[in-house]
Amino acid sequence: MGIRSSHAEAIPDVDTLRRETGFSQASLARLYQRFRALDKNKKGYLCRVDLQQIGALAVNPLGDRIIDSFFPEGSHIVDFPGFAKVLAHFRPVEEEDTRVRDVKEPEPLNSRMNKLRFVFQLYDLDRDGKISWDEMLQVLRLMVGVQVTEEQLESITDRTVQEADEDGDGAVSFLEFVKSLEKMNIEQKMSIRILK
Repeated sequence: MGIRSSHAEAIPDVDTLRRETGFSQASLARLYQRFRALDKNKKGYLCRVDLQQIGALAVNPLGDRIIDSFFPEGSHIVDFPGFAKVLAHFRPVEEEDTRVRDVKEPEPLNSRMNKLRFVFQLYDLDRDGKISWDEMLQVLRLMVGVQVTEEQLESITDRTVQEADEDGDGAVSFLEFVKSLEKMNIEQKMSIRILK
């Protein structure tokens, strides 16, 4: 049985987690090892400081926003199932994931719509269901840093919001966001290959 099965047994509710995330047992075992390595004090959960140890998040301009997504409102810790569920959004879409599924089954966390919901919440800083001009500016500022002037950044923000804002309310709703990204291959752009 070896290492793989002993790690699977240590993962809480592994079968439910496999169904919810779409991860294989081997992938969950690797994620669990990573989770335990980040949990240096063996608390059984991670906090913001633990996640800040992930190099890819440290250099990502939206790293803090991505870290925030691990913590449901009011929570300051994430257990392994919560950790795996957030990472499932980044699981590559495989051909078998596109098969017709039973309508009673929940939509996979790595589906196009769930990936878009995840990205939308990175922009919707106040969680009111719309991306305001100010929120768009804040996120774009994080993404481009000092590479452009404030005036150029405001112009980009104006153009971005105007192009997506179909109802003219000065903000981008989730449906407008989805429509503005309809030609983007979000399924592949928002994936981490190690997360199969």
